[in-house]
Amino acid sequence: MTSERAQAYGRLMRTVREDGELALSPTESALVREAADALLFCENLAADEEARDGLTRVGDLAGDLVGSGRWGPERAEQLLRDIECCGPMAPVG
Repeated sequence: MTSERAQAYGRLMRTVREDGELALSPTESALVREAADALLFCENLAADEEARDGLTRVGDLAGDLVGSGRWGPERAEQLLRDIECCGPMAPVG
């Protein structure tokens, strides 16, 4: 695990705990937390179905949040960047 992955995880946990109009529902928070946990401890994304599934589910959630008007695109993009940064770097080449 790298410090960048740990920092991205921290940002996601702040998002999960947020109150107010931008708050996630308990179900949405659990989805993000589970995906972040799976990605944080993943060593090889290609071999980790749980981590890949979590990444997909958070992507779907981000689309739903924007589509419903609850979140703006910038906030959803930050969520996606943070969840992706929790996982291992993809090999180049």
